[in-house]
Amino acid sequence: MPLSLDKTIDVHTRALHLQARRAELLGANLANADTPGYKARDIDFRAAMAAAADGAAGGPLKVTRAGHVQPEGFTPDGELLYRQPLQPSLDGNTVETQVEMAEFAENAVRYLATLRFLSGKFNTYLTAFRGE
Repeated sequence: MPLSLDKTIDVHTRALHLQARRAELLGANLANADTPGYKARDIDFRAAMAAAADGAAGGPLKVTRAGHVQPEGFTPDGELLYRQPLQPSLDGNTVETQVEMAEFAENAVRYLATLRFLSGKFNTYLTAFRGE
């Protein structure tokens, strides 16, 4: 039976990609915490992963230019959403530093857990290939 690493680790590579993209967004939110009118953005990670698991995101379509036509509902990096603040700011900024820091820390832990899971899978495959 042939072994397809792509099929085995595909969902984990998509998770790493989404988590890295989310870390960029959360970092941008934190960097703009004092920018008047800045609106905090985030990705609904669960919805993006559900779409990836269903094959709706990423599929065989490769986008090499911003002007390429996208099928309806196609979101390769998850849909960017605006975060609703718990306490609105007078200057229109919706970044709440404590919320962003907590989300960033949780995302970092999940990213590392995914990396460790993949590392364990590869170690298992190496052990099987060596016949140990």
